[in-house]
Amino acid sequence: MADTFGPMRDDDVDDGVVGMGPDGGTSHKEPIRVLVVDDHALFRRGLEIVLAAEEDIQVVGEAGDGAEAVDKAADLLPDIVLMDVRMPKRGGIEACTSIKEVAPSAKIIMLTISDEEADLYEAIKAGATGYLLKEISTDEVATAIRAVADGQSQISPSMASKLLTEFKSMIQRTDERRLVPAPRLTDRELEVLKLVATGMNNRDIAKELFISENTVKNHVRNILEKLQLHSRMEAVVYAMREKILEIR
Repeated sequence: MADTFGPMRDDDVDDGVVGMGPDGGTSHKEPIRVLVVDDHALFRRGLEIVLAAEEDIQVVGEAGDGAEAVDKAADLLPDIVLMDVRMPKRGGIEACTSIKEVAPSAKIIMLTISDEEADLYEAIKAGATGYLLKEISTDEVATAIRAVADGQSQISPSMASKLLTEFKSMIQRTDERRLVPAPRLTDRELEVLKLVATGMNNRDIAKELFISENTVKNHVRNILEKLQLHSRMEAVVYAMREKILEIR
């Protein structure tokens, strides 16, 4: 079923996306360059109109499917790719990997009506940094773009809940022997990773563990380096798969 842009609600603060990011919010001197990818021209146009009102965000191009998105990303080298999941010719999840190859610095946010856990999980594995449902408000789209540009990961609340459920399911159904020993994390790194998995930001983690935000950032950086991963969400997925940590 083709995606449609759901109601844009500006009055429901509780429907905000869940952010998980390694950095605090930092302002961008240059506008955040966004590539909009969706198979519906009217939806693309609607996003352009909404984002045009944001002084720090600039829509630099658009594409109607995943194949065109890869070509445009290679030419435009956007900061953010705002992309649908299900499109003709080539879907968004499949396009993620190719976009990361041709534009390594681009960060991808999936914007979709699909609330399927499988789509969320596959999108993360393919390199997406955000997964938002199209029912979010106009303000939340711009806020998510800024957050992801600043190094955070953004997931709609209902999907974040499903992600944690998926993590727990992976623990229950994955009993195969480990082919490669998992990198050893320190006790403190495990504590930080468990709090990251709950959606806490660096400030909240620092308060919880009575340490500074810079110390939290260093721990997150060390975790990613040890696991050879690129994002906090990937680290949590890896840790759950390898039974490094368990969320109850």
